[in-house]
Amino acid sequence: MNIKNKSSNIIFYIKKSVFYILSILLPVDSLEVLKKQGIVSSLRHFRDKIILVNWVGLLNYRTRDLWVQAKLKEIPCGQTILDAGAGIEMYKNSCSHLRYTSQDFGEFTGAMTERDKMTTDVSFNTKICDIISDITKIPVKDGSFDAILCTEVFEHIPEPALAIKEFSRILQKGGRVILTAPFCSLTHQSPFYFANGYSKYWYEKILSENGFEVKEISYNGNFFEYMAQELRRIPDINKIYLSKKVGIFTKIQIYFLLRRLYRLSIQDKKSHELLCFGLEVVAVKK
Repeated sequence: MNIKNKSSNIIFYIKKSVFYILSILLPVDSLEVLKKQGIVSSLRHFRDKIILVNWVGLLNYRTRDLWVQAKLKEIPCGQTILDAGAGIEMYKNSCSHLRYTSQDFGEFTGAMTERDKMTTDVSFNTKICDIISDITKIPVKDGSFDAILCTEVFEHIPEPALAIKEFSRILQKGGRVILTAPFCSLTHQSPFYFANGYSKYWYEKILSENGFEVKEISYNGNFFEYMAQELRRIPDINKIYLSKKVGIFTKIQIYFLLRRLYRLSIQDKKSHELLCFGLEVVAVKK
């Protein structure tokens, strides 16, 4: 190998190492800024791989949010919608073409423990909602709404089947419910946390028993994405439960494991049936 080739290889591996380290130490947004500014354009091959690997396990919230917004856009203008368990009304702006009403039980005020801060906002003002009530006993007349939105709420209800029953009462015939909940989750929003999640079989059974026809069940994430999400929690878990930070070598190990999980995820064939972030459901009242 001549000196020129040796020099090229050295530069090649130096560039590769620099971007591996960047992907470990920088948050996703920082890498996206670098990408947009063209700072990494001369290293397109490594940039694309590193940016993609850096996203693995981080798309839970974004994927769900895009799905919910898309379903809300399908509802005809002017129809009435109840955002049940609305919390901080995060989808109110997405319902600007609808007659929007929000409901919440109003007792949760934000992350109460260090553990909850991993998964929940510190402040959480639910008093802004139009209706403050038990979700299983909403003080409105039968058939009051054309649609109901209920996202990431069921795990916080002791008996979510009763909420489905109530939705059937207050929804007009032919009205739709748009639902999301975890398939598996960590403890969050305690002490109002009663279940890890729900399978498609739960939705099919409970919805059909309460006069609904399931129109869509989709999965958010897969086994490998879920494992990547939890792998990324190791620094926070270390800090909270071991009272120490993870070192650079642990971060490097995490990075290479994430890289492998990314590759497995793009080759995946229905591992969501075993484990995923959550399910997204649309059902219509018969």
